[in-house]
Amino acid sequence: MLTKSTAVDYAPFKIRVNSVHPGIIRTNMTKDLLGDADVAKQVLSATLIGRPAEPVEVSYAVLFLASDESSYMTGSEVVVDGGYTTM
Repeated sequence: MLTKSTAVDYAPFKIRVNSVHPGIIRTNMTKDLLGDADVAKQVLSATLIGRPAEPVEVSYAVLFLASDESSYMTGSEVVVDGGYTTM
């Protein structure tokens, strides 16, 4: 609700507020988690895509929100989690 309430507060100033909600991303922070085959299998089995995201895949969502192509979006939550929240 923070995204939505902040969007309401800042709309009069023509400031758009959106948020990105990533799932498991292949980064230095997750390399130990994903490096253990048993743990990785368990964690990734909860996603529809069945693999971690590459950082660039999340970057594309952020790039879209920062672009003019999303100029009519505010108060939106963009989920980039490989289908984790649909399970």
